[in-house]
Amino acid sequence: MSNRNAPIGIFDSGYGGLTILKEIMKELPQYDYIYLGDNARAPYGNRSFDIVYEFTLQAVRYLFDQGCRLVILACNTASAKALRTIQQHDLPMIAPDRRVLGVIRPTVERLGDISNNGRIGIFGTPGTIMSHSYEMEIAKLFPDFVTTGVGCPMWVPLVENNEADRPGADYFVKQEIDRLLDRDPEIDTIVLACTHYPHLYKKIRQYTPEHIRIVCQGEIVAESLHDYLRRHPEIESVCAKNGARTYLTTENPEKFAEMASLFLGEKVVAHRVEL
Repeated sequence: MSNRNAPIGIFDSGYGGLTILKEIMKELPQYDYIYLGDNARAPYGNRSFDIVYEFTLQAVRYLFDQGCRLVILACNTASAKALRTIQQHDLPMIAPDRRVLGVIRPTVERLGDISNNGRIGIFGTPGTIMSHSYEMEIAKLFPDFVTTGVGCPMWVPLVENNEADRPGADYFVKQEIDRLLDRDPEIDTIVLACTHYPHLYKKIRQYTPEHIRIVCQGEIVAESLHDYLRRHPEIESVCAKNGARTYLTTENPEKFAEMASLFLGEKVVAHRVEL
């Protein structure tokens, strides 16, 4: 692969990262992207730190082998459980000139502009919540903020089984909102810390008090990537700019293409790979 022909890799455990990719393509349509969904081993939300790290590193290595110089972990669980180790331990040994970024830091950086009282609620997979990654990042940047997290084990299955807009989802959405606000009634900002959750946005908004801001990550991550490329011309200069998109999955490519087409609102052709 030539020095100026590197696609940007986008990795997620399944379909959720497509909500990130959609906003990235809207913000930066000129670049080439490879999306890799590890659907055969999804979901990651309840898996151990060691397993999520192992699976994520395999995916990162695969995307590097496809020529990617920059990989975005468009998955909160992978960002929470694997990103730091990959950045600090693996990259210096296997690819010191390449970069892996996550979705947690850019999301947290924006909270200072969004919240009025510093009371933050986090909805995420059980794995993301148990990692306390958001609490730690928020404490670093905004030590006076109070963070309350709630794991939502049913929300990803609702989305992936195409139940997000159906009446059965209301019970599970309202249940977790009530649980969060019972823990801290003063919350004024809620972060949807899973890339699947924007598909539940209408129901989340329906059962959340109007004064509470609901933060989806896609636009934030897209803007952060745009800024990163401006600040790192050594990476930006080697990124391919043909507007090409490649979709890869470790599971059934026809099923993936069908779901991805719904997520992105355009026809998708996918290919199966092994990690």
